[in-house]
Amino acid sequence: MFRTAFKRFHNKWKSYRHRFVPWVLLNLSKNEKTLRQVTERSKDKLVPDEEVSKSLLQLFRVLLGSRGADHGELLVVQARFLGQITSEEDQCGGIAVCGEDAMLQSLGFCLDRKPSSLPSAGTGVFVTKGCVSKGAAVAMYPGTVYQAYEPILLQSIKNPFIFRCIDGVLIDGNDKGISKMVFKSCSGRDRMGPFVMSDTSWLTSSPQNPLAVGQYVNNCSDETPANVCYQEYDVPDNFPTQLCQYLPNVNYSHDTQRPLRCVVLVSLRDITAGEELFSNYYTIVH
Repeated sequence: MFRTAFKRFHNKWKSYRHRFVPWVLLNLSKNEKTLRQVTERSKDKLVPDEEVSKSLLQLFRVLLGSRGADHGELLVVQARFLGQITSEEDQCGGIAVCGEDAMLQSLGFCLDRKPSSLPSAGTGVFVTKGCVSKGAAVAMYPGTVYQAYEPILLQSIKNPFIFRCIDGVLIDGNDKGISKMVFKSCSGRDRMGPFVMSDTSWLTSSPQNPLAVGQYVNNCSDETPANVCYQEYDVPDNFPTQLCQYLPNVNYSHDTQRPLRCVVLVSLRDITAGEELFSNYYTIVH
């Protein structure tokens, strides 16, 4: 019985360790090639925030235009009233496309979650169609955003999906258990009248925002070098209200004064269909 229990624990750990931040940092530090060194938060950016915003808006507008008449037309009317949508953006309405087609149409590639090519690593993320250009925003890390002073102990137990930003902000990307309940509660709290301010569909197997799979990207190793890296992105104040429904992040506290923190994964090189995404961690040097 003991051997069976130990074997079960060992197999679970082999999968868990690929996303367990202390283990990753300890092992990556043995090989400097797998770490990206930055001196401060502003230096973590491979591409400007404006380029990240441009990519997200491009995808989100296609997703908005692909919604059914009952929902999509209402949002367009509301958006026109707010003055946050142009006539050019209106023209995308009525085109019925699924999330995958919207991604291919707007960004030129598609992603899917499949068993990782790494032994015992569990789920991984693959490019299934098209080609990702170097410097493109490939995925987003979804989840509840906790400031450094906010409680996350219960949510963090046996949770391999806690991402730590350079400034201590944490993002809980777990789509199960208490983490799932917390995200859905915070998302429902933050509605602005008829407008949904975040996307809860990433908690399911079919996220309406196809970029919201970044929590399943495995970490690189000597045998599998990184082809993407993390980059922090604060949602700007002028982000269109009707497109916030596709943001897969929400603040834990309603009265947080800082902009909503998101984390995107940016490609380090061109990535072709069939390749799995592997990320590297940044380490702060002084």
